[in-house]
Amino acid sequence: MSAHHEHGHGHGAHSDGHDHGSLKSYAIGFILSVILTAIPFWLVMGHVIKDSSTTAFVILGFAAVQIVVHMIYFLHMNSRSEGGWSLLALIFTIVLVVIVLTGSIWVMYHLNHNMMPSMGPAGSSSVQQMHDMP
Repeated sequence: MSAHHEHGHGHGAHSDGHDHGSLKSYAIGFILSVILTAIPFWLVMGHVIKDSSTTAFVILGFAAVQIVVHMIYFLHMNSRSEGGWSLLALIFTIVLVVIVLTGSIWVMYHLNHNMMPSMGPAGSSSVQQMHDMP
């Protein structure tokens, strides 16, 4: 192979100081991902936070941080690579995540609100009233 073909095509260390694709980078990403998964699991299984709404928001926060960790350590996205297109992809991803998370919470809240049987007279539910019908 001639000497003019031996310039870097994305291999080795980059000018931004991060060694992308190295074992160290992947190990850091993996350890952070495990921690960011284990903490919410412990919060839910240990009933650490009594209010379920607060627990849900804390878990969503951990999920958002974990997405960023995955994008940095596994997808190697930063503001300097590929002429800023990675930053544009990051912004697009954040917008999609916000839409999906808020939409999911909205749908689950309304399903819970609209699908629960209403309370009838004397404290019995409409399901029980239908069961007692001849």
